[in-house]
Order: sequence, then C-alpha cells, then structure tokens
Amino acid sequence: MQFVPNQVMGYDRAITVFSPDGRILQVEYAKKAIDAGSLILGVTTKEGVILAADTHRVDPLLVADSISKIEEVNSNIIMTPAGYIGDARVLLKRARLKAQEHKLTYGEEINPEELVKFISDICQSFTQYGGIRPFGVSLLVGGMTDSGPQLFSTEPAGIYFKYNAKAIGNSAVEANKLLEKNWKMDMSIQDGLKLVNTVYTKILGKEYRKSRVQILISNTTGIKIAPNKKD
Repeated sequence: MQFVPNQVMGYDRAITVFSPDGRILQVEYAKKAIDAGSLILGVTTKEGVILAADTHRVDPLLVADSISKIEEVNSNIIMTPAGYIGDARVLLKRARLKAQEHKLTYGEEINPEELVKFISDICQSFTQYGGIRPFGVSLLVGGMTDSGPQLFSTEPAGIYFKYNAKAIGNSAVEANKLLEKNWKMDMSIQDGLKLVNTVYTKILGKEYRKSRVQILISNTTGIKIAPNKKD
C-alpha cells in the first residue's frame, strides 16, 4: 500500500501512533538530538565510577565555571546528560526528590538501579500521551553500592542498560570502540582517568584541553571532583 506524503507526516508528528513498520518516529528523532549532543563518558573501575562530560564553550564570554554537565543526585549517585540539557534538568529534579523520599522513608540511600528505573518510567510515560513529546536526552547514571560500582544509561523510549563503560553523544561510536578496546575489569581510578583522557584526546584532537572536560568520581568515600583543570 502506497501512502501519500501527508499521511506519512501524520506518523511523523504523532507520538501516540505507530508507523506502518512499527516505529515511533518521534522517539527516533529524540535519539538524533542526543547523538548531536556533547560527548559524555562513564567508566567503572574496581574502586568507583567515573563520569566525564565535554563542557565546550561556544561563546567566549561565557563564564567557564557556570557550565556544569555532571550533577550529584545524592551522596553516592552522579548523573550526566547528552541531548537537551533543559530536559535533563527536569529529570534531575525528579531524581533528587525520589532519592530524598527514599532516604527519609528507609533511612538509607537509594540504589542506582532503582533510581534509573524511576527515571525510565517517566521517560516511557512521555511516549504514550498526545500533546507531549519524548525527553530529548539520554543519561549516564553512576553510583556505588555494597556490591560495587554501577553504571547505567537511559534512553527516551524508557529503556535502560547497565554498562562497564559507555559513551553517548557526538562521536559516541568511535568513543565506544576505544572503550571496548581499552577497558579492563581490574582498572583503578587512576587507570580510569587515563582512559577517559585518552578517549577525549583522540576524539577532540587539537581542540582537546583537560580543562574542557568535567570529571566526577563516585566511590566508597563519597563523590569528588577529579583534578583535571590543568592543561
């Protein structure tokens, strides 16, 4: 059956309608926005989780310290987005509230996977109703648990995956190949930091500066900023 152009555009515009080949096109467009976002990385090590984000400034008058791409959710979980940062801010606010409610109710910090499920449920609900659009953002969420470090990624469709190392955003395909080649099970935090800087060096080339990459670490002692400011 041949569809005329405006019929095709109907599937293109509606979040509540599947296309004839079983796809939700608005979700796929959201993934395109994520692929165009700044590169973010997550790396697990035997000592903790490392999240890194490119904080490249387009406007030279922008105050460098005002750019923060990695945020703390609670005392053991950190999060960084690729895609529309405004969408990520909404999810971050809800995630922090969920983490606070869990701490007040149970007297302990929320497990990273439980928090990721909560975020993914929100994302999935935005693929079901008319008059809204999917969240145009993917998140890397890292945190420490009693069983060790954990790293998850979320997608606009409401699914999530657990990784040892993961890159999302611009040039993510090449970055993931570098992570696959160089990540090792027994890496230390220092080894992980070297891997992060190696990936950004090869991806950004001559534009790479250590001060351009924001890095946070979650380990057994809490969350700390990696000393990555000197070029």
